[in-house]
Amino acid sequence: MMRNKYFSLLLLTFILVAQNAFSQSESPYQTSFKKDAPLIVAGVGLSYLGVTLIKNKKELTLAEVAAKSKDDVFFMDRFSAGNFSDQADKDSYIPFYGSFAVAPIVALIAKNQRSHYGQISVMFIETMSAAAASFTLAAGLVQRSRPLVYNTSLPIADRTDKDAQRSFFAGHTTATAAATFFAAKVFSDFNPDSKLKPYVWAAAAAVPTVVAYQRLRAGKHFLSDNILGFAIGAGAGILIPQLHKKTNQTGLSVNPVMGLNYQGMGMTYKFSK
Repeated sequence: MMRNKYFSLLLLTFILVAQNAFSQSESPYQTSFKKDAPLIVAGVGLSYLGVTLIKNKKELTLAEVAAKSKDDVFFMDRFSAGNFSDQADKDSYIPFYGSFAVAPIVALIAKNQRSHYGQISVMFIETMSAAAASFTLAAGLVQRSRPLVYNTSLPIADRTDKDAQRSFFAGHTTATAAATFFAAKVFSDFNPDSKLKPYVWAAAAAVPTVVAYQRLRAGKHFLSDNILGFAIGAGAGILIPQLHKKTNQTGLSVNPVMGLNYQGMGMTYKFSK
């Protein structure tokens, strides 16, 4: 089953990269099936491993729940220990899912970007798979109870449930930040002189901040979980497109110079465009 999924993902990546070959406009990025397909498959594979680890986590015992104390929580997270809001949990999914529509919209927002929708899609898949791998592995390997576990008014079944033992770190915030910062980065690289850039970056930061706030209110994650998730998601959204940017060789080069009646060395300095 997983082999078929990997093959399908490789095929999709090949098709999306191939789409860029028909474009006549210049792109600031360079993608290739040989390099990007294995990275995407690795990201999806590690995400699958992380999900498997999460599913295999054990529930807390009654004694372990009874031993939980807010005083033992990291000082900057202590204020949110015991938080719980079912409505905030539901509300967090609105900007969370909405952020995943951002990249396709960015890919279609201008003619120079529409002609590279395949290339943008490949980078988006790569970004999201990297973000997913980071928080699923962390959630699967690290045992940290959610803030709601410290709420003594909740049913004991909710507090001992294994899903409540994966607070570290905030997956919703990570994924949202990865999507929005990716969109802002791509927009900025395709439109370096646009006056909209400050607003695009402000929106990119605002959306995951809203998600983080709702997850905090819901009792799903502590402040530190959200801060780390925001940083990792934003880093993936910016770094992966940056690593795909075309580079011009710059710097000083020294080469031999030979003529009919002379020989020596010549120095050349090439400036980036």
